[in-house]
Amino acid sequence: MSPKIFLTGGTGYIGGSVLVALVQQHPEYEITVLLRRVPPNFRETFLNVKIVEGNFDDVELISATAALNDIVIHNGKSKHEPSIKAHIAGLLRSATPSSPRFLIRLGGTGAIADWADPTYYGKKNPKVWSDINDIDTITSLPDTALHRAIEKIVQTAAMEHGDVLKCAIICSCGVYGQGKGIGRTQSIMVPVTLEDILASPAKQAFYTGSGSNTRSWVHIDDLVSIYLKLVEAAAAGGGTADWGREGYYFTSTQEVSQLSFATATGQILEKHKAIENGEPLALPLEQIKKFGEDEWAYMGYYTYACSTRTSSDRARKVLGYEPKAPPLFDCLEEDFVAAVAGKK
Repeated sequence: MSPKIFLTGGTGYIGGSVLVALVQQHPEYEITVLLRRVPPNFRETFLNVKIVEGNFDDVELISATAALNDIVIHNGKSKHEPSIKAHIAGLLRSATPSSPRFLIRLGGTGAIADWADPTYYGKKNPKVWSDINDIDTITSLPDTALHRAIEKIVQTAAMEHGDVLKCAIICSCGVYGQGKGIGRTQSIMVPVTLEDILASPAKQAFYTGSGSNTRSWVHIDDLVSIYLKLVEAAAAGGGTADWGREGYYFTSTQEVSQLSFATATGQILEKHKAIENGEPLALPLEQIKKFGEDEWAYMGYYTYACSTRTSSDRARKVLGYEPKAPPLFDCLEEDFVAAVAGKK
């Protein structure tokens, strides 16, 4: 029998790309999506996808819909606690030991980023996090860690209902490449970087310190492949995937320093006449702090001064994850050109 799947964030960058891949590679799956607004060409593009109209605050609708499905893929508003609780409550309504339900939730490597400690601001932190070797630390991070509140909800549910509810967290790093869905097709990082460069006094790409602070990256296509492998495992009753406490998956395929990223960014933006000077500029931490400060006091540090270094050990071991997409610097120009065009 074909699995029934409930997906949120279906018009977002990641969720939209996941939806396209599921429909194309598994037309036999019965898929329902939650949409706040239905794009004009959505129904004709996804003829067999059922639409439930609502938003993340419609918790009764979310719970009732989750109860009718075997697998929930939670994308969009990754820190929205009521919706994740509604997903879990709904799945538990119909879950049994002989027919468990599955929850796949998108997280982010902000959970392990070193933004709270200035020791390595603008420097390369030697710590590379493994989703296998460091799982004890990852599952006991302090409550101040980003994403921790939601991860605790998911991990507690997995521990208390592990016989009937199988949970996985995809903890993605920076994502690049053009999305495949209907709706948002750009990552967050590139447009935000462009906005901050254009808002800075010098209007140049930038870094801080030595610029050796390092971020892990993954192409959207490789990230989607992890989703597909987890969904396929869930459809097979769990497959070879790890679930519950060990169901934690980093996605990284490479890592790049902020200086290297800023250098490439400056060259691209100068080439396309978005800025006049493509040479990257070293900014003091006081100025770095101001980027995104209205949204979160540490946003500038997190985005431009921190390290988020991860190794996708679990996906490679239990899912046979083999990244195949082009590296970051082969795609960065296309991403920035799209971001520049979006501002016109």
